[in-house]
Amino acid sequence: MAEKYELKTKEVWDGNTAASHALRQAQVDVIAAYPITPSTPIVQNYASYLADGYVDGEFVMVESEHSAMSACVGASAAGGRVATATSSQGYALMIEVLYQASGMRLPIVMTVANRALAAPLNIHGDHGDLYLGRDAGWIHLMANNPQEAYDMTLCAFKVAEDEAVRLPVSTNQDGFLVSHTAQIVYPLDDETAYKFIGDYKQRNPMLDFEHPTTYGAQTEEEWHFEHKARQHKALMDSPKVIEKVFAEFKELTGREYKLVETHNMEDAEVAIVAMGSNYETAKIAADEARKAGIKAGVVCPRSFRPFPIKEMADTLKNVKAVAALDRNCPMGALGALHNEVAGALNAFGKNAIMTGYIYGLGGRDTTIEHNLEVFKDLAMNAEAGKRVTPLQKFINLRGPELSFFKVGE
Repeated sequence: MAEKYELKTKEVWDGNTAASHALRQAQVDVIAAYPITPSTPIVQNYASYLADGYVDGEFVMVESEHSAMSACVGASAAGGRVATATSSQGYALMIEVLYQASGMRLPIVMTVANRALAAPLNIHGDHGDLYLGRDAGWIHLMANNPQEAYDMTLCAFKVAEDEAVRLPVSTNQDGFLVSHTAQIVYPLDDETAYKFIGDYKQRNPMLDFEHPTTYGAQTEEEWHFEHKARQHKALMDSPKVIEKVFAEFKELTGREYKLVETHNMEDAEVAIVAMGSNYETAKIAADEARKAGIKAGVVCPRSFRPFPIKEMADTLKNVKAVAALDRNCPMGALGALHNEVAGALNAFGKNAIMTGYIYGLGGRDTTIEHNLEVFKDLAMNAEAGKRVTPLQKFINLRGPELSFFKVGE
């Protein structure tokens, strides 16, 4: 029996500490991990909880992140509640096994402190790793501050393990900007947190020798298509479960989460769509823009996968101009978030003028003033009734302005 951990009703935690306590409260059976900046404190803290007798589960230190996810796959298939944490190059090394985990319908939870991908090497935060794994069949929930890093990790277990889902879930927080930034967090007590998640329910465990099970079967063209289609359907249907879990969490805590978070969108004529810590910065900028007469709003998809297509289109239905802010360099294309938002608008016949911005790569600051400049660009587009600014611009880049697809080119 694990020792009782004494928590205050109000703690000062960074995002990593918040996530590690959520893992502890979930009473995970197995955590397999290999440390990597900036996610290391998540598993380091968990190892301390184990050493001090606060958890009963197993912590497996492996030789690489590929091995970490492989161990998670084995432990989950065996019938345990399983979790891990990683960032950046570690995430990239896991990619092969991420597809295995989702294809086997294993409800693994992974907490990610998002960080830039090499080369050049950079330990600071952007969304390169998040975007790398967006099509690996995992649910991706976004946390914009330490409180949300805690809350989303608790919710992740309940979503992943739901019988209608049974898919792995990744919770994402900006490296250093959230993972290492201390703020006030209101945790649940251990008993309440575990009761919210519930006991783990095994499905087809490999260690049930009375009912032999095969994982990782080879299908080829006869059945591969059907398998992936069913997996896709489970992912596309998962918002029903996510919303149900969010509703239960609100009833328990009073904290409300939605598939699409909004600020000042009731009468907005222009809007920034952003994920991660810049959502909070952009909210302040929107308030400032309104003082200057710009009806500005901000939108954040809480779920990056599955992407809330209809909810996004409905949120932006009356907006004249939209900017999607991608914290990742698309390398030869428009940004991934830009394309998701544009696709959602197009799918439901909405005609907002779209522009894309690349920002914050490798931890570069993106300030209130930078977001205000975006709102001013959007206001020009809205007033002109067409895009008069470049289709794609880079924010806070040293040297000459870098922009593409300028009007008239």
